Amino acid sequence: MTTNPRPRGRGGDLALRIFGILVLVFLFAPLAVIVVYSFNTGRLLGAWEGFGINAYEAAFQTPEILHAVGVSLRASVIATLISTLLGSLLGVAIGMRTGTLASVVMAVLALVLVTPEIVQAVSLMPWLTSLSVDFGVAILNDGLLRLAIGHSLFATAVVSFLVRGRVRALDPALTEAASDLYATRWNSFRQILLPQLAPAIGAGALMAFTLSLDNTIISAFVQTTGNTPWPVYVLSSLRSGLRPELAAMATVMLIATLALLALAAAILARGTSTASAARALVGSE
Repeated sequence: MTTNPRPRGRGGDLALRIFGILVLVFLFAPLAVIVVYSFNTGRLLGAWEGFGINAYEAAFQTPEILHAVGVSLRASVIATLISTLLGSLLGVAIGMRTGTLASVVMAVLALVLVTPEIVQAVSLMPWLTSLSVDFGVAILNDGLLRLAIGHSLFATAVVSFLVRGRVRALDPALTEAASDLYATRWNSFRQILLPQLAPAIGAGALMAFTLSLDNTIISAFVQTTGNTPWPVYVLSSLRSGLRPELAAMATVMLIATLALLALAAAILARGTSTASAARALVGSE
């Protein structure tokens, strides 16, 4: 015997709305403040002197800022390529297989996601140094590649789970029908599986780029001289005081990040319902 839930009164609905508004304010008020102060004409970010676009003009005319943003963008592109390729292949593998090995791989990926970033950063720094110095892997002396490798660890796990969730949500009858029609495994993958995985791969790539772009802790540990990324540059600026041009560039990158995340969500939603994707992602399908 089931009972209908007691309807909430007006007081309950009002309290729920107020609570929801407070949560939104708590989450987005800092972002709104930094956007507002990006139009500050003062020399320091915290001292409001007037409204103007001077900070945006200064941001795009400061070589150090442009160089730091350029380093972050280039490292993010490389990290996105690495994590998308590895994560997609791994996601397909664990999505099409069941058993102990697949469960172990998923556990390792989950461990990467929950491991504190500071732990990964401290581990990466001596590992990359040892490979480049002790084992002669000279390519790892490249600062951009070091940043990309560090950023791609977490992003690869994210892409893997996204692709794996999409694979688990697909109808296996499609590939079985292709096999019945004597299609090779490569043709079956290229013509049937890959087009259906494209939304998840695309969304994973966009998320990987976003995650790499604002990575701070790992960047601070693995960077080399002359390859300081944007987040580390902002942190180093704290010593002399934050300037409005930093807020201006941060606002530009915030808008770009939100646009990428919205695009990733839209791409991921193609071809499957939200509930189905969620169930597949956590392994209940």
